[in-house]
Amino acid sequence: MPEKRDRPGHAALRGAVALLLMTLVGGVQPPLAGGQTQPVVGQEGKDVPWVPTPDELVDTMLDMGQVSADDLLVDLGSGDGRLVVAAARLGARAIGIEIEPNLVARSIERATEAGVSDLTEFVTADLFEYDLSQATVITLFLLPDLNLRLRPILYGLKPGTRIVSNTWHLNGWDDEPESADGWTPDETVVLTPCPTWCTAMLWIVPAKMQGTWSWPDGELRLSQRFERLSGTLRTAVGTVPIADGQVRGNAIAFRVGVIDYTGTVSDDRISGVTRTPRGSVDWNATRSQ
Repeated sequence: MPEKRDRPGHAALRGAVALLLMTLVGGVQPPLAGGQTQPVVGQEGKDVPWVPTPDELVDTMLDMGQVSADDLLVDLGSGDGRLVVAAARLGARAIGIEIEPNLVARSIERATEAGVSDLTEFVTADLFEYDLSQATVITLFLLPDLNLRLRPILYGLKPGTRIVSNTWHLNGWDDEPESADGWTPDETVVLTPCPTWCTAMLWIVPAKMQGTWSWPDGELRLSQRFERLSGTLRTAVGTVPIADGQVRGNAIAFRVGVIDYTGTVSDDRISGVTRTPRGSVDWNATRSQ
């Protein structure tokens, strides 16, 4: 089990837990299926205490992820299953990964109550050991330590996979979300008024572009750091650096001087459009290295 550090963000999480606990209605709750006790907000988990995502932010996260009936959503650390159930209500297949048995039992109960048992599954498992390769949307409300450990796994998913996080970015405790070495969110939404937890962030897994790409009129050499691209374009005129290079899912864009290049990546091929002051022309490139 990783060390639980008393970082400022962790302290804020525990403070919110204390506030929420004071609002709970007293009384004995009936046991769950299998004799599991009812979950309590703030109960300790393997790596993080359980705090539910506010319903307002659940809706925001699903909207940012553009969740639909075409998706398979996996919620990492799914707690009482509210996000999984909300995704299923949109028609998506949804799987919750949660290591605490009483939270899994409550999740199954919640899905049954909502009438979406056929679209949901809850797995008692370590989230680092679950195969995410088939997911189209990943949601999470963990701590930055865990997000940073997950980041290589998430970055390695198929291009276009949407990742939506409650509150915490993917760059660890000490890095800013906009860090030059980090993975910058594609979109951030902050709810006003704040329902205890206010911020949702979206990342879209980028295609892996690093390498050499060739086409009849030139050669493009790219280096990649998450969504950011740098490199050079060599043509008959000479070799020049590219600017503003980025990739979002399978979409690539960069600029060379006053010329804008955009394209779509499919396996080892790029098909796109070059826009110049004189007009637009198509361009196609294939990976050569």
